Amino acid sequence: MNREQLVSQIKSKKSFLCVGLDTDLEKIPSFLLAEEDPIFEFNKRIIDVTKEYAVAYKPNIAFYECLGASGWKSLKRTLDYIPNECFTIADAKRGDIGNTAARYAKTFFDKSAAGLDFDSITIAPYMGEDSVTPFLKEGKWAILLALTSNPGSNDFQQLKVKEENKLFEEVITTSRQWADSSQLMFVVGATRGEAIAEVRKLANDNFFLVPGIGAQGGSLEEVVKYGMTSDCGLLINSSRGIIYAGSDKNFDVAAGEEAKKIQTKMADFLTEYKIM
Repeated sequence: MNREQLVSQIKSKKSFLCVGLDTDLEKIPSFLLAEEDPIFEFNKRIIDVTKEYAVAYKPNIAFYECLGASGWKSLKRTLDYIPNECFTIADAKRGDIGNTAARYAKTFFDKSAAGLDFDSITIAPYMGEDSVTPFLKEGKWAILLALTSNPGSNDFQQLKVKEENKLFEEVITTSRQWADSSQLMFVVGATRGEAIAEVRKLANDNFFLVPGIGAQGGSLEEVVKYGMTSDCGLLINSSRGIIYAGSDKNFDVAAGEEAKKIQTKMADFLTEYKIM
């Protein structure tokens, strides 16, 4: 999916919602455990009730890898089930170089290899340019961890480095030389508030993938205030707040209602910023 197609979806659905499929066998409703593939069955029902409101889906690969071969099967079935018009993100946070990075790219982007064909992948850019460029294939996106919201992010991301810039600032300014905004996004945590404005100054036209709305306490209003661009420029991820909104046999209904609440707010913002 290219940038124009993504923006078209945002305008069509009046939404910039990304649903995170962090599907945990220990948290899904117990009645699903009787299914042959409970992970997929849960995801399928979540997708069915949210696809009207979501422009993107983001399976967190750790929740599938930990289950071995069956987890990879569930991941492939989930990816195949996501509607074609939706942007797909492999939240894998890979970060290696050379042949290893090339094999990771093949894993997530080459359907003839592992059966997966994501639009994008999250990457930890600590090892530099050669840990990112193997993922910059035609029509694919690299989403770099830039300014995250976890407590440990201060250990490195906020350190002063070259010419008094902070490390996260160097990551953004340097990586923008490797690809333009048609292939490069940045992860920016929603709980950072005004710091999002600082990132936007450095990456004025790149899309941001923003986790932390809802269960993690991030504010949609603040993210929009500091991060919105003329064509939106935002994908707001909600995982637990949507997929675990309910825990009984009507869990999917609750998830759909929560997604609709967020989409309704997003539609208002898109109107306010004259994007639609």
